[in-house]
Amino acid sequence: MFRNLSAVFLAIAATTACWAQAPAVLEFQQQRVEAIERAVPTAVSVFVPGGGGGGSGVLISPDGYALTNFHVSSPAGVHMRCGLADGNVYDAVIIGIDPVGDLALIRLLGRDDFPAATLADSDRVQPGDWCFVVGNPFLLASNLQPSVSWGIVSGVRRYQYPAGTLLEYANCIQTDAAINPGNSGGPIYDARGDLIGIVGRASFEKRGRVNVGVGYAISINQAKNFLGYLHSGRVVDHATLGATVVTDSEGGAVVSNILESSDAYRRGLRYGDEILELAGQPIMTANDFKNVLATLPKNWRVSLVFRHGGETIETLVRLAGVHLEDELLEKMAGALPPPPPRPVPQPKPAENSEPKLEGDAEEDSEANPHAGSDGDGQLPDAVAALYEQRRGYANYHVNAQHQQRLWHALRTALPAATPSEDAPSDSGAANEWYLQGSTPQGRSVEILIGDDVQQITLGETDREEARRLQLQEPTHAYQAIEEASPAALLAALGNLKRFARLGPGRYGDTYYLGTMPLLGQWPLRDVLVATAGDVETRFLLHEGRLESIEAFAGRDRDPAELLLRGAGAEDAELPQTLELRFGTTPALIIQLQSWTTRPATLHSGSSS
Repeated sequence: MFRNLSAVFLAIAATTACWAQAPAVLEFQQQRVEAIERAVPTAVSVFVPGGGGGGSGVLISPDGYALTNFHVSSPAGVHMRCGLADGNVYDAVIIGIDPVGDLALIRLLGRDDFPAATLADSDRVQPGDWCFVVGNPFLLASNLQPSVSWGIVSGVRRYQYPAGTLLEYANCIQTDAAINPGNSGGPIYDARGDLIGIVGRASFEKRGRVNVGVGYAISINQAKNFLGYLHSGRVVDHATLGATVVTDSEGGAVVSNILESSDAYRRGLRYGDEILELAGQPIMTANDFKNVLATLPKNWRVSLVFRHGGETIETLVRLAGVHLEDELLEKMAGALPPPPPRPVPQPKPAENSEPKLEGDAEEDSEANPHAGSDGDGQLPDAVAALYEQRRGYANYHVNAQHQQRLWHALRTALPAATPSEDAPSDSGAANEWYLQGSTPQGRSVEILIGDDVQQITLGETDREEARRLQLQEPTHAYQAIEEASPAALLAALGNLKRFARLGPGRYGDTYYLGTMPLLGQWPLRDVLVATAGDVETRFLLHEGRLESIEAFAGRDRDPAELLLRGAGAEDAELPQTLELRFGTTPALIIQLQSWTTRPATLHSGSSS
């Protein structure tokens, strides 16, 4: 009897414990329901017009920008049909593509108040965290209600080799939440409903395309790095350090080969050196190195910490591209699927004709209400108005818009860039910039920037006589940059003045690069690239303020980098300091006192 009583008491105690835990369980369940309800409206079901397939995506801004996979957008090309959980279908236009990282940016059209996901910090994701995937597996969302699968984060910082294709998955998030064909490009959220990645790959059974609980997502932090590039409308590439790395037998990531033409070599990195940090991320193995590097865009400048001969060196490096432009376009073209089928217009049947049999030409397009496309294969007017084809671009139209935006910002941020009322903008050398200041050593500085002649005069000191430098020919600017001369400051300012006056197109070959760090530091800055003659100039702006000008005369030498410091500080309209650098070494610092525009005068003097 006592044994039976003991069993009863144990049962009562267990039941009491369960009821005691019930509120916590119910609270967790309610949080999960709320997270899913918050996230689902931002998920996108992507359909290829004409019935050529589809996938998933996720909205990241109220004006309709959405992320998906390159391998989802590529069958559609320019135009997609996108459905949301609210039951509406929208036309979408391609914006930019990253064929190496398997990302694409599209824009849904028709409204400016789309629900948008909150972007999380994917570096904080840990194995065991709850997560869920929302998407369009097997294109089941024909009613536009996406599928939801719940699971955990199974692993982080996974690296997968390209395996003979362009696509390189690095720093991936692994999950056991069900991922199947059609989930590609869709969102993976954390337990709060914040976006932590873009679903890309999954491991399947050999006998069929069936999920086995091993799926991979591109981290949202990688997508953040590339968003500015994707907004540029270009076909973008990933970065290389110009060096290969192996894991040392005693631990550590050691350089096994390095190109002497790389910026890393110019900064002192050599064979056998151990890399400790890249872009602020610790590097302990070759896998760490590949994971960090593969998440960075071409042309970025990031921090590098390495050990050389027992000395720890901290520096900045400019990253080159994995591919040459023509090579990337050729590989991408080889990886693209054939264009999707387009509905063929059918003649209307006669009144007495036989009824149409199942499987006729129009049947497939009618079976999928979201595969709609103009019968003649033409783009819808709303899409065509936002698209322009050009080699090297997914959509040149958006790039041209950014060029105009930043040109206007330059002219607004630099009042001196705007000609005086009595000097029209097309009047050649009708006006010039006149800058006055001094060096930290007390040497007076006068700078004249005309359209034909640029000149800097450094006042005398107790130890040195006055010095004047001039640029009078286009080749002089190239030589000043190549020789790392202080006169390169004139080349940078001269190109700024000329570009501000002429604008994109008239200045030379111009394009919007995207966003990148300045001196390896966030926030990311807009970058406008303009080439005239043999000099490529990059203008880096943040919130409409010009912060840096980089002038390149060649890829095997450091560019001239002119930092405009203090612009916008307190009531300062113009920079307070100009700092000319080559690599990481300051060559000339000028504390500005004034920057004005005045009618041009004739100047003469010797160059030294």
